[in-house]
Amino acid sequence: MFQKHNRRDKNPHLKPNIIISFRMKMILLIGALIIAIISVIGLYIDHFISVTLKEEVGNRALSVAESVANIPELAEAFGHEDPASIINPLVAPIQKATKAEFIVIGNTEEIRYAHPDTNKIGKKMVGEDNERALVYGESYVSQAVGSLGSSVRAKVPVYLDGNIVGVVSVGFLATDIQSIIKSYNNHLWLVLVTIASVAVIGAILIASYIKKVLYGLEPEEIAHLFYQKETILQSTHEGIIAVNQNGMITMINSAAQHLLFNQVIHPEQYIGTPLQDLVPAQQLLPFLQDENERIDQEMMIGKTIVFANKSPIYYNDSLVGTVFTFRNKTEIDLLTKELTSIKQYTNALRAQTHEFSNKLYTILGLLQLDKKEEALHYIQRESSLQKNWIRLLIQKVSDPKVSGLLLGKINQASELGIAITIQEDSILATHLREKQSEALLTAIGNLIDNAMDAVKKNPPDGRRIAIFFTDIGKEIIFEVDDTGEGVPDEYVNKIFEQGFTLKEGEHGGFGLALTKQLIEEVNGNLYLEEGDLGGASFVLSMPKEADERGTSNA
Repeated sequence: MFQKHNRRDKNPHLKPNIIISFRMKMILLIGALIIAIISVIGLYIDHFISVTLKEEVGNRALSVAESVANIPELAEAFGHEDPASIINPLVAPIQKATKAEFIVIGNTEEIRYAHPDTNKIGKKMVGEDNERALVYGESYVSQAVGSLGSSVRAKVPVYLDGNIVGVVSVGFLATDIQSIIKSYNNHLWLVLVTIASVAVIGAILIASYIKKVLYGLEPEEIAHLFYQKETILQSTHEGIIAVNQNGMITMINSAAQHLLFNQVIHPEQYIGTPLQDLVPAQQLLPFLQDENERIDQEMMIGKTIVFANKSPIYYNDSLVGTVFTFRNKTEIDLLTKELTSIKQYTNALRAQTHEFSNKLYTILGLLQLDKKEEALHYIQRESSLQKNWIRLLIQKVSDPKVSGLLLGKINQASELGIAITIQEDSILATHLREKQSEALLTAIGNLIDNAMDAVKKNPPDGRRIAIFFTDIGKEIIFEVDDTGEGVPDEYVNKIFEQGFTLKEGEHGGFGLALTKQLIEEVNGNLYLEEGDLGGASFVLSMPKEADERGTSNA
């Protein structure tokens, strides 16, 4: 789920060193983008205005020139002895009305008949761009340098009786056109700069808003927190599932996947999927559909007993999702049993201490009564009894923890007035693996405790427990018989169920279920038989050579 990072890459689990804040980065990036876009748009519109205005001025000049060329009096004046005296007064008002920079009319020899400057009438036209009109009869717009300077001008031929007799040239100075273009562009750039300023202010406001939404965190800090959260969630031993208000999965850690699916699947297979579609256990559905908060709800998922918790998530008093957590109850029970085992050892030591103290008082009393021989005989008998038990367990049981537990239970039973016997042909010489030893210790402790509870109500002479164990053959057999009331027939099939108990006034029902589960994890078995002593007889069996799969499943 996590990607491996090269050593040269920044470690996402280290707090990032922020040089430029996210807000400033956004302002700079958005501002630069806005300025770049505004600049490109401004340059394009600038060029477009320049080209369009020049074309508009050229078309206007061409229209004026065509109108002038089509005046009948103008064409007839070319046949007069002094055309300039007729033509120049004719076009002067037109030039003033159209605000053209000049209207120049010349004959086929390019000799001027009309010009804004009367001193230039009779002289040759300047620009050398009249050939297309005078020779080919074309009407066109050109830009050239004339007697008044650079100008955009239109050339139109003048016809008389179907023959070209002259040319009309109408022009506007380039400097005037550039002045108009500059005026337009100044307004354009003023508007664009205003828009850019407003956009930059907007970028500042947007960056501030996003920063506020992110609780003042930088992107690097968010990534850092994300990796931290993922690491914590995936390393948490409890199963965690988060869903939104529609019941769609938004997060599930590896522990939950192991509990639900016995494997870790890819996130794409469950993100956005309804939780009910992925849950294999029908027992979970009512729990998932309940809208109320639930704490430590015990249930079964597959073969695993879990404590399930449900915590709704509210934001501004609105339900936005729910978090489910699952804890493996077996692991909790194992810890409980370890503590119980320690308590059993403590009780056994306390029983030994109490019994030893009683024996010391007995010896002291005999000595005070000057019964030295009786005291000596009592010491020898008790010493012999303890030595016999110790020697028996050392000889019969190779595992010191098992022999220690048995000795402690014998002393505890002795204090309670319960007689425990171990059959003489019992033997446990097999070297136990750690998993087998833990399972056997828990099983022995639970079975003997249950047997002692079963015989407590019997008369003193009826409180007996018989233990037999052997490893002859391929299996380890351990049997505990008692003189209790036994298990009624109607409960035989329920005795190993989780939560079922025959004890009154106690919250039990876990010892035998846990014992059976632990024994099955090492490929063993625990079953109930009819006992020789009239009570219950529990028989435990497990193979000497534990299957690796069995010993690895915890």
